[in-house]
Amino acid sequence: MGDLQGKVAVVTGGSRGIGRGIALTLAGRGATVVVNYQRNAEAAQAVVAQITGAGGTAEAVGADVSTEEGANALIGGAVKAHGRIDILVNNAGITRDNVIMMMKADDFDAVIQTNLRSAWLCSKAAVRSMMRKRSGRVINITSVSGVMGQAGQTNYSASKAGLIGLTKSLAREVGGRGITVNAVAPGFVDTDLTSTLTEEQRATSHQFIPLGRWGTIEEVAETVAFLASDSAGYITGHVLSVDGGLGM
Repeated sequence: MGDLQGKVAVVTGGSRGIGRGIALTLAGRGATVVVNYQRNAEAAQAVVAQITGAGGTAEAVGADVSTEEGANALIGGAVKAHGRIDILVNNAGITRDNVIMMMKADDFDAVIQTNLRSAWLCSKAAVRSMMRKRSGRVINITSVSGVMGQAGQTNYSASKAGLIGLTKSLAREVGGRGITVNAVAPGFVDTDLTSTLTEEQRATSHQFIPLGRWGTIEEVAETVAFLASDSAGYITGHVLSVDGGLGM
């Protein structure tokens, strides 16, 4: 479609699942995409190869964005290489599910650090560049779990609810500089994070979704692309649910 032509986008956790879908979709709209990964360089390079093979522009950059050093290196490197950053998609995330009585403190801390702290660190670094040119898009990938909670996910739900608070607060801080900050809250989507669910659990989940099915990665990615576009220029501080009505 070309509506993101000339834009530079950074997608954290962009080597697989929803992050991969977002990277491919943004590139398909014309953006130059920095595909961030932490461990799986091969998967990230495969995303880059798919983008460049289709005539797009992309690069893979390894960084642990849950650390200040890693987040600053990723964002600073993108600005140095491309002269700007227009779109930041905070997608990096993990799960370590368990009921609270069995959950280890390390598992709580790891999920908060990866899912929430990384978004804060990357946003802090990216906004500095965006403010200078008085424009930009920050899009945080939260979850229906952050909206309505989920048993066995006190760590994950807390991290995703925290992203919603981060989204709204940052939107108020930087709106005057032409920067929008929004969140996308997917429901059940086929990814690595949901691959452990049994067929019975999947079938049961359909009963609670008004549309009666799981969403697709493409549906989430297209929503992100909309929020990254000029068409969404007057939307900020908003949480857009892509969950088939599960969280309403």
